[in-house]
Amino acid sequence: MRAVVLNELGGPEVLRLREWPDPEPGPGELVVDIEFAGVNFMDTGTRVGFSLPRELPLVPGVEGAGRVSAIGEGVHDFAVGDRVAWVSVPGSYAERIAVPADRVVPVPDDIPSDVAAATMMQGITAHHFVTESAPLAEGDTALVHAAAGGVGRMLTHLLKLRGVRVIGLVSREEKVPAAKSAGADEVLVSVDGDFVDRVKDLTGGEGVHAVFDGGGASTFWPSTEVLRRSGTLVYFGPLIGDIPTVRLFDLPKSIKVTYAVFADHIHSRELLLRHAGDLFDKIREGGLRIDITGRYPLGEADRAHTDIESRRTSGKLLLDPSR
Repeated sequence: MRAVVLNELGGPEVLRLREWPDPEPGPGELVVDIEFAGVNFMDTGTRVGFSLPRELPLVPGVEGAGRVSAIGEGVHDFAVGDRVAWVSVPGSYAERIAVPADRVVPVPDDIPSDVAAATMMQGITAHHFVTESAPLAEGDTALVHAAAGGVGRMLTHLLKLRGVRVIGLVSREEKVPAAKSAGADEVLVSVDGDFVDRVKDLTGGEGVHAVFDGGGASTFWPSTEVLRRSGTLVYFGPLIGDIPTVRLFDLPKSIKVTYAVFADHIHSRELLLRHAGDLFDKIREGGLRIDITGRYPLGEADRAHTDIESRRTSGKLLLDPSR
């Protein structure tokens, strides 16, 4: 089969399309013919060695959707031909993958495979944030960093479904319409930490109830400044820049800080099914829109990485192994 193979660490150019051994299903596993694979910023971290899941050479990518083509011993809940989606399974930049059966979810007939693939990583992340990390209520106000990006758009959609006022931050003026279309009530163009005074003005000096910050080290402390008393900073940006060093006495206004690790979002199969099922329901009902803004042939994973690292993209990027 064809797969994107990482033989060495480096820039996007090290991602090369190669022949790779076809997977065989082990006990408790499925082999899936991949229809779409998600491109995530964490994949760029794998490429440069920040979060290397295993020894080189390897096939990157952790998310996708497709059809079951083979079933391993002990698997009883799936059949050949079933449509499934998965997340946090390495090796997804390929035509086929062997996945543990307990790590996949069934895809409903009325949810297209590209939408399912685009929902898993960013959707479950955003869903966990708004239901567990910072479960805001109607009338609360949130600040969402990178509001035109994949996670930012989903966060905005889900917060608006809960009746939350959303202030979105974007890095460029041309991204304002994307954040607005996701439902942000106000959108500010900001570079690094220059948003503090404007957010305080928009909240009458009170600050926001929660900040969802995937902006990296340069925005951590400004994000704490715009929180009201006992507000929550949901931080998920350590792949970008240095990881902040925090002393408890430096935290203002009795705020709460949480660093959300993806494995904790879905630490059981029950949680995986619950998060994915609720997201699929919201998509079906029209309350959640999945914005797929880039589709690339499998052999152009390098271009997808270049684009996502440029910060000029918005929404979700996918690889299509059929191309």
